[in-house]
Amino acid sequence: MGTVTDITRLFTDLVRVETRLYNSVSDRLREEHGIGLGQFEFLEIIDGRPGCRVLDIVREVGITVGAVSKAVDRLESAGLCVRAAHPDDRRSSVLSLTPEGSRLLAAARPTFQEEVAARTAVVPAAELARTAVTLATLRAALEEHRRDGA
Repeated sequence: MGTVTDITRLFTDLVRVETRLYNSVSDRLREEHGIGLGQFEFLEIIDGRPGCRVLDIVREVGITVGAVSKAVDRLESAGLCVRAAHPDDRRSSVLSLTPEGSRLLAAARPTFQEEVAARTAVVPAAELARTAVTLATLRAALEEHRRDGA
């Protein structure tokens, strides 16, 4: 990776892989469960964080508060999550899944995993594991860079 062309190609491939993988997984989730990948991800985040707030999702996903709030509104309208007053901060709400949201998430998880596995099967497992470590390192560095305000 010594030249500008190499780094440009890396960037282009990374973005194109993400777009195609995201769309494939989202299409399958929508077809089989009626939710897209964005909704699935939000349900996963809410489920995995007791006391989850909109700001927790913002930090995890890296999109605006307004976008997350609108998406949570849609999940709430669909009966998949509820907001409750935060016990220590009246300006904030705590999000939790409804029984229907939990059921949908449990049903969708295997579909998500199967589709990701099918779409990445072309890469040998050891290479995929190395790629996962590399991407996790890069993600952490980018998230730290963002927190520093740079």
